[in-house]
Amino acid sequence: MVLMQSACVTTPKVPWSKNLAPLVIGDPANGDLHDARGRFREIFCAVNADHGKDLPDYRPCDETLTTIGVEPPSSGLPVSLSHSKEDYLVLLVPGLGYPCIKAWLDHDFSAPKHVAEYGYQVELLEVHGLASSTANAQQIRDFILALPAGSADRPLILMGHSKGAPDILEALVRYPELTEKVEAVVSYAGAVGGSPLANDTSQSYLELLTKVPRSECDEEDGGALQSLKPAVRRAWLEQHDLPQNIRYYSVVAFPDPGRISAGLKPSWRKLGELADARNDSQLVFYDQVIPGSSIVAFANADHWAMAVPVARQHRFASLTFASHNDFPREVMLEALLRLIEEDLTVLNP
Repeated sequence: MVLMQSACVTTPKVPWSKNLAPLVIGDPANGDLHDARGRFREIFCAVNADHGKDLPDYRPCDETLTTIGVEPPSSGLPVSLSHSKEDYLVLLVPGLGYPCIKAWLDHDFSAPKHVAEYGYQVELLEVHGLASSTANAQQIRDFILALPAGSADRPLILMGHSKGAPDILEALVRYPELTEKVEAVVSYAGAVGGSPLANDTSQSYLELLTKVPRSECDEEDGGALQSLKPAVRRAWLEQHDLPQNIRYYSVVAFPDPGRISAGLKPSWRKLGELADARNDSQLVFYDQVIPGSSIVAFANADHWAMAVPVARQHRFASLTFASHNDFPREVMLEALLRLIEEDLTVLNP
């Protein structure tokens, strides 16, 4: 999503740094965040060393995973690179406006295709591009309950990018029948706490996405911006308890300023002016975190680079507005699913 752009050069409220505050990582039993970064780095680096150079957008581990605050040490445990032993079905819920621009993106789904080679089935659960999280929650419910017989009883992992994350959380709370099917939820640069940019973006600006050539969006209930306002998201989190039988994970986009694509620099600066320079151009880093979740990684990538391979299909984009869109999404997805499988196996031997 790109909620707002501004050409002004301003001073950020909170300057960019590798300071972890205000996140508190402590005892998960008390509802604190769990730090899974040490083990994830081991898995990511093992995958990257084994076959990362054979995949698009290779980047060394230390250039992909940013160390923020104090990261736990490696465990020293072996990393399995074999075929998955479980039967998870992974459903990806995209963010704001995805149906409006997907035809232009020419998305090749290379990351899901890659992990399929290791036994992980990943499918897109597409929701309305401009609808509220409440409306999209029902769409998520309907999709899951309509899964064909071969998939209906499989354990689910739900992964939400951008607005897809709050859409998932609302679905789980609003429709408790889903909680028996879902094993894990991932905020993947997700708008869990909303975005201050939503406060200053007009509905008419957002509706321009319906005019994109081959757009599959309409205005729907017009509630997308309201769902992304920080006051709305934080009030929702305060008023609702997330299902306790599900494991939650957060992958945070926390790019170095030099890794922001040219087309996202204005919104990165604007978000810094409104809130915090530690943002991915759309979301402040701490607003991407599910309360009580396991922090998996701080990725050195902007909001687009995390999920949308704009530059791979459009060379012009790579030379202009998507100038830092290169990111090893295939390695990231494989490492993430390997970590979750390992984690859930320990919990449910």
